[in-house]
Amino acid sequence: MRVLVQRVAHAEVRVPDGSGGVRVTGAIERGLLLLVGFTHDDGEEQLAWMAEKVLGLRIFADADDRMNLALAEAGGALLVVSQFTLYGDARKGKRPSFVDAARPEVAIPLYDRFVAQLRARGVRVETGEFGAMMQVELVNDGPVTLWLER
Repeated sequence: MRVLVQRVAHAEVRVPDGSGGVRVTGAIERGLLLLVGFTHDDGEEQLAWMAEKVLGLRIFADADDRMNLALAEAGGALLVVSQFTLYGDARKGKRPSFVDAARPEVAIPLYDRFVAQLRARGVRVETGEFGAMMQVELVNDGPVTLWLER
C-alpha cells in the first residue's frame, strides 16, 4: 500500500457528469489529500497501519508555528483519492508498467475498507470516485508532501 500525503489548504475532486460537465465528488478545506494505491498482497494489516499512520502524522502547525499537531488536533479533514499509478514502474522503456498495481476487483474493496477505517476513527472523509477519470485540484500548504508505504 502506498499513500502520497499532501497537506492542503483546499482540495477537491471533479468527475465528468455524463452531460459534458463535471460534478464535485469530494472537497475539503484544511486537511490532507491522500492519493492511495494498492498492490496484490495488501490486506487488513496494511489498511490499519496506514490509517493510524496518516491520522497520527504531526504535520500541522501549533501555536509556535512548529509542525506538531495531528489532523484531528488541527481540525482538518481528509480527501482520499484512488491512484493505481502510484504502482507504475517506469524504470524501463517509455511506458510505465502497472503490473504491481492491484486489479480493481481487489483494490475497490481495499479502498472502501480504508475509507471506512478512517471514518471509524472520527475524522471527516471525502472521496474521489474509484476508476473514474478525475480532476484533482489542490492548494498544497507548505508545501508538505510525504510518501508512505507499508
